[in-house]
Amino acid sequence: MSVEYILLLLSPLFLIAIGIEVRKRRESYSLKEFGLNLGLALSHQATDILAMLALMPFFYWVHSNFAIFTIELSPLWLVLAFVLQDFLYYWFHRASHQCNWLWAAHVVHHSSTNMNFSTAMRQSLFYPIVGMWIFWLPLIILGYTPELVLAVVALNLAFQFFVHTELGPEFKVLGKVFNTPTHHCLHHASNPQYIDKNYAGVLIVWDKIFGTFVSSDGEAPNYGVTERQYKVSFYDVVFTPWRILFNKVRQQKSASCALKLLFNKPRNLH
Repeated sequence: MSVEYILLLLSPLFLIAIGIEVRKRRESYSLKEFGLNLGLALSHQATDILAMLALMPFFYWVHSNFAIFTIELSPLWLVLAFVLQDFLYYWFHRASHQCNWLWAAHVVHHSSTNMNFSTAMRQSLFYPIVGMWIFWLPLIILGYTPELVLAVVALNLAFQFFVHTELGPEFKVLGKVFNTPTHHCLHHASNPQYIDKNYAGVLIVWDKIFGTFVSSDGEAPNYGVTERQYKVSFYDVVFTPWRILFNKVRQQKSASCALKLLFNKPRNLH
């Protein structure tokens, strides 16, 4: 799969970045949490590969039967693919904070009280199940091939690895258009004024357009989530959110109430 190949090819850069960060900010790393983050990344990649193998025939069917345009690759179409995919990522990411079904997977990424490059690897194996891939279908319907769409997704995710750090300059000029570590550190904060802000993947302009941008008010970000403090445990960070959610679902008085809870905004799920 193109996603895994691209991320594998870029992995030396990720390791170099982690090595530099460990030397400069050793206090933000622990061996136990780094091992957890690595395990989460590997399990996510495994389920993602299986999901893509199962879904590729469906993607090709959609492309063959519903593609609006026959796209011949050119610089303009490639740039448009990156911009449109980043736009779709913004809405996927925003939905992941507004819907219990998606949040149960996404909370894994936010569950650490540390912010460093290894936090970018902290992903749930349930992403394919909750339907992250649904958000890429518009690009296939537009006319882009499934392989190209997945390659663009991989490059977007690779860029996002480098915003998971407290190191580096503020990038004041670039930060007017692009997502930066300064922006993304605030996204991971549990401070009330920073919650549900800065959803950007690559372009921070989406947050500015749709009213979800925030800049620092001088208060340092406190990392983690408000509902509970997760243990440095694979089982706790991956499965506890689902256990809590389905316990709440079972407590509902009707199927319609249970369904509504699944797609409501996350709150009090602890």
